[in-house]
Formats: sequence, structure tokens, C-alpha cells
Amino acid sequence: MRLSLHSYWCGMLVIALSGGALLAHDDNDGKGINAAAGANYGFGANSFTDGFDSKNINLLSHLYLNEIGNLGASNVIGNDIWGWTDASSGREFALMGLTNRTSFIEVTDPTAPVYLGSLKTTAGTGNKAWRDVKVYNEQAYIVSDNNGAHGMQVFDLTQLLTASASSTESPTYFSSVGVYSAFEEAHNIHINEDTGYAYVVGSPNVASGGLHVLDLNGGTAGVMPTFAGNFSADGYTHDTQVVSYTGPDSDYVGQEIAFSSNEDTLTIVNVTDKSNMTQLSRVGYSGAEYVHQGWLSEDQRFFFTNDELDEYRSDDPMNTRTRVWDVSDLENPVLLGFHSGEKTTIDHNLYVKGDYVFQANYTSGLRVLKINDAASLDFEEWGYFDTYGNDDAVNFNGAWSVYPYFESGTILVSDRQNGLFVLSAVPEPSSLSFIGLVGIAMCLRRRRGTSD
Repeated sequence: MRLSLHSYWCGMLVIALSGGALLAHDDNDGKGINAAAGANYGFGANSFTDGFDSKNINLLSHLYLNEIGNLGASNVIGNDIWGWTDASSGREFALMGLTNRTSFIEVTDPTAPVYLGSLKTTAGTGNKAWRDVKVYNEQAYIVSDNNGAHGMQVFDLTQLLTASASSTESPTYFSSVGVYSAFEEAHNIHINEDTGYAYVVGSPNVASGGLHVLDLNGGTAGVMPTFAGNFSADGYTHDTQVVSYTGPDSDYVGQEIAFSSNEDTLTIVNVTDKSNMTQLSRVGYSGAEYVHQGWLSEDQRFFFTNDELDEYRSDDPMNTRTRVWDVSDLENPVLLGFHSGEKTTIDHNLYVKGDYVFQANYTSGLRVLKINDAASLDFEEWGYFDTYGNDDAVNFNGAWSVYPYFESGTILVSDRQNGLFVLSAVPEPSSLSFIGLVGIAMCLRRRRGTSD
């Protein structure tokens, strides 16, 4: 199956280069494991032998949950996804959360992913819906919500460089460097890779669920992060993006700014001085149900957010809404309005790369919006890949998150029931020749039996 898919992909590259067309086809009860559809296994209905509905997105490979560490348990499903690139070799790895572990998959050859093994949930904790992982240098930092004294696992990613393929018959279980235990459970973690500070959020036993800041600059193998500060003035924070600010507000250029989704508001905090973090603004909007997560445009002028529960709780069906904030004045952000998507499904996580917003929208899967003009709310749905073809119901099954940041262009999507999807966007004409030449080189290397 893997070899035939690889041959097909290479063949399509040749067709494209010869002039042919390269086509592609929260925290609430509803998200709990018992309320979700069970995991899907093997190559049955709705597998990639049957096809997935898509536009401008290609499927390179797909691994079900039982292929990445879940050994048949019906109540284990997927959640978060992130990526790591080894700086010295360029090898690429997927880090996917399951409800009871974190699984590691090499995707350097995106048509033939290799499951390497998993890190079990912290001893004494259980099988819970929420797990989140981020990366700094060669370490992964993993938190879990509603899961007892989980703390934050610290994992040395260089273990993956010498790991062999894991199997159902002989599974590989990695060990962590250790567990940071100043908090127990936490909903999420964000890392500003420019500064080496991690921001743990949604932990009920520190900072009132707000920003719990950790210094990772000593975070080489065997070294635990150190506490840097707390921000609790706005209570619970569900998710945050923290940046070294280069945006249009000249008063704050060069400082470290957090853009937080705080359930009912967008809250912006100056976190430069970890001992004296200050709130710059806090703004809600009429009809807010659950301000869940968001991400800045690359020029840091706009912030795009999802409200996870507006579609779910609305008496009148509404298509997925992506809200657009003008944050050019950090002390006075303005909600410009929203883009209405093509489906009536729940939005969950989104990330921005270039002029595109990559969204994981549960039952409608990956949706990719092209930003034509954010100021005038001009977006178009450029592409999509529906990882959950069972239905487009307004519930919490399907795509949980997306990672679009590999330099290779490989896109990762995690689906709660259907596992890991390794995808690529159809290249635009200006980049087609270059990408095609790289792809052909990969094909020739594989035919000669070489490997990275």
C-alpha cells in the first residue's frame, strides 16, 4: 500500500510537469471521550482506499489510531498535533496526542510515515480527552487537562533519531526526561521560540488558570524548566499565542506580547517583565459563546479567532464563523466582523502560514482560507480535506488540530477517530516546477534504495 501510493504520487508529479493538471481531491461535556464516536480501525469504510472529499489538498499517507500506538481500545481517541524538524538532518517528525499517550511518527518521506513509539501518560493519570504538546529546541513539552497530577512531561526528541519502527506486536515505549510538577493538570501550552519561554494555561491550581510562565533556556536533556512568573488578572486562559512583537503598534515593538483566548474575551498582555506582566486590553463581543483559540496574521496586524460553541449552541444554524480582530492598537483591539465558511460545523484550532489560515473544523476536517484582504473580511475557501467523512454534524468528532509549518510543505492533521493524516497543498504554478523537481529527486533516491 505504501509503495503503490508513493509510485502514484511520483507519477502525478511527472504528469504535472509535462503540462497536465495536478488535481487533489472544550471544555464541555460534548468533547469528552464517552460522548465522542469511537475510534476507527484498519482500512474499512471511509478509509483512504475509498477516498476523502477534498479540494486543492493531496493525501500523501494516513495512519489510523491502531497504527500509532492505540492497541485496540475503543475509548482511546486522538487530539493534538505538532511537528519537530531535526536541525542537523532536516528529518521531520509528527508528535500526535492520544487520550492516554503521545505518539511519535517520522514523516520525512510523507508517503511512507514510520511509527516509532509512544510516551505514556504520566504514571497515575488516566485516559482523558485533552493532551497538548509543543516543542522548543530538541525537547517536547506535554500537558494534559482534567487528568489528575499529570504535570508537564519533558521529552528528549533526539531519542527519535536512532529509534526503529515500532509495531503492534512489539511496541516501543519511550521515557521522559522528567515531569515538571508545580501544577497538576493544564489545558494547553504555547512556546515563544524566539525567547525560550513557555506559557502554560488553563491550570486550575496555578495563576487562577491564567499564564504560568516557564523558562526553557536551560532545557537541554535532563534539565527541568524553571518558574518565571504568573499572570492571573483575567482568570482562566484557554489558549494563547505569545510573540516577540514586530507589529504596527510602535509603543510595543520589541516587547513580548500574549494574545489570549479567555473564553469570553480576547485579552492582550505585555509579558516582557515576567515579574510584572500587565494587561493591555480585554475585549469581548455580543453573542460570544466560547472564545477558544486564535492566531496572528504574519504582519501581526490581525488576530483570527474561533468561537467553539457558537455553532453548537445557536438556535439558528450558522456556518462556521472565523472572527477577525484588528489589533494594530494593542490597547484598543477592534472586532471587524467574521468570515462565514461553507459548512455548518464547529471550528476548533487554526494556524496562519503566509496568506492562508489552516483550520481544523471537526466534522468538516481541514479547511484552508486564503486571506485576500482581512481588513474588509475578504477570504475565500481555497482548499479543504474532509478527514471525517461520516457526516458534517455539529458535534465534536473529527479533526482536532493542524500543523502546517514544515519547510517541506507537508501538512499534518489529527483526527479524533481517524488518526493522523499527512497532506500537501496543490502547489501554485509559480512554485510547481521547483516542488516537482524536488519530488522527482526523492522518487529517484527511493528507487535506488537510498534513504535519509
